[in-house]
Amino acid sequence: MTSPVIKLGVVADTHIPDKAKALHPQVLPTLRQAGVSAILHAGDISSPAVLEALGEIAPVYAVRGNRDWMLLSYLPLHRALAFDGVTVGLTHSHGGLRNYIIGKFHYIAEGYNLERFKPRLLETFPGTDVIVFGHTHRPVIRWLHGKLFFNPGSTCPSDKREIPPSVGILYLRPDGQTTAEIIPLE
Repeated sequence: MTSPVIKLGVVADTHIPDKAKALHPQVLPTLRQAGVSAILHAGDISSPAVLEALGEIAPVYAVRGNRDWMLLSYLPLHRALAFDGVTVGLTHSHGGLRNYIIGKFHYIAEGYNLERFKPRLLETFPGTDVIVFGHTHRPVIRWLHGKLFFNPGSTCPSDKREIPPSVGILYLRPDGQTTAEIIPLE
């Protein structure tokens, strides 16, 4: 008998209250309606109240982002998780203060480029099936080096108006047919 598909809600860059006053009103209903069994938060949470709200839906696994140094400094920078044999690496992907500053200079000079994050993500999670990350506020569903790279985007409105707020759903299957979905928030 085959194990059922595990649905994980994935959020990142909620930025409460530094970029948004409250969690986007569609985040909780979207995750509830999807029937997720756990929620992954890829950092830049900013307020512990966000984790409490998400925790009312399902267990939450979170990592520290570059904005979480004060109230959520107890969170790890990276987490390795396993769900029914599927391994998931969870990180914000800013790589600590030094890498964050270097990355900021590259972003200002060259713009966004997923390739800058790829080596660090692969080095951090060499044996995982899925790498979940945040920080860029840009949704990504991409297979690289036999791994699913997944960024749900940001739940708060972006500086780039063409990128709507969003959340993600990971569908983990023990047979290796893992997929992901980005759900734009109106």
